[in-house]
Amino acid sequence: MRTLTPYPVMRKLGVNFVLRVLRDAVGLTAAFVAALPQPAQAQETAKIVRVGRLSPVSAETDAPQIEAFRRGMRDLGRVEGKTYTIEPLYAQGKPDRLPALAAEFVQRRVDIMLVGSSPGTLAAKNATRTIPVLMVTTGDPVADGLVESLARPGGNVTGLTTLAQGLNAKRVQLLKESVLGMTRMAVLTSPGDSYAAAFEKEREEIARALGLKIQVLEASGPSAFEQAFAAAAVERAQALSVLPGIVFQTHRQSIVELAASRRLPAIYPERAFVDAGGLMYYGASLSDMYRHAAAHVDKILKGAKPADLPVEQPTKFELVVNLKTATQLGLKIPQSVLLRADQLIR
Repeated sequence: MRTLTPYPVMRKLGVNFVLRVLRDAVGLTAAFVAALPQPAQAQETAKIVRVGRLSPVSAETDAPQIEAFRRGMRDLGRVEGKTYTIEPLYAQGKPDRLPALAAEFVQRRVDIMLVGSSPGTLAAKNATRTIPVLMVTTGDPVADGLVESLARPGGNVTGLTTLAQGLNAKRVQLLKESVLGMTRMAVLTSPGDSYAAAFEKEREEIARALGLKIQVLEASGPSAFEQAFAAAAVERAQALSVLPGIVFQTHRQSIVELAASRRLPAIYPERAFVDAGGLMYYGASLSDMYRHAAAHVDKILKGAKPADLPVEQPTKFELVVNLKTATQLGLKIPQSVLLRADQLIR
């Protein structure tokens, strides 16, 4: 009886030949599968991105900004400790420490720097031309030499700015409307600061347009605050505008308390001053800016170049009035100002 081979093809071509063909096919399939793009999640977990936070102030003062940035990263699906980490360094209100801290981040080889001031951004830019630097500032990055233009920054710096210099006239106008009959006011500046230089250029124009005599008070540190407020009293200033500045941000509680003791209505460049008891704030929300900064970080981590990412500006500005402070000062703020306020603290 003849035995039949179950696979006629094998009988014709030979069993060994067919086995070799099958083995080669399996190998090609495995190679093809290995070459397929891996899921995005697997790629992102391969490396935890290190964000170096360069802050001009203390950890306590900087906490709201960091938390806002974390919220923005969570909104984008990035989880701290799993896809990224934040490594903070704090200048503790001393701008001269910023260059050394920026250099330390370069030595650590962080993947990106998140910087919270114009002086800090300049220090980071001078420290590296390769690590992306994302700034969140209130200054003019073009005038300060940080970027070539807002539309095309060039180099390794981009981010967000409020162009606070352009808000000076608006703050002075709000003070004049709030303090009826005001003809004399003071502006607190930090000598040598870019904000002080910018205000000096527009000081006469603002004074002429609003019919005011404007006194500039310089204070480079907390030891000079009392002297500055005493000078305002001598000149019979009726109100005060505080310009942005690292030293003022760091010692905001002292400034607010001095304004209260001198019964001097004041407008401030950051919301935190009003939360500390200050009278008025007008500007862009730093928390919103830091939350939005996460989108910039996300784009850079996905391959976008800082040189091609336009520097963004906030589109919404807010007015916050502390009515409790107004009452303590014996100040009745006109309804026309209160109706424009985004929030009234009672």
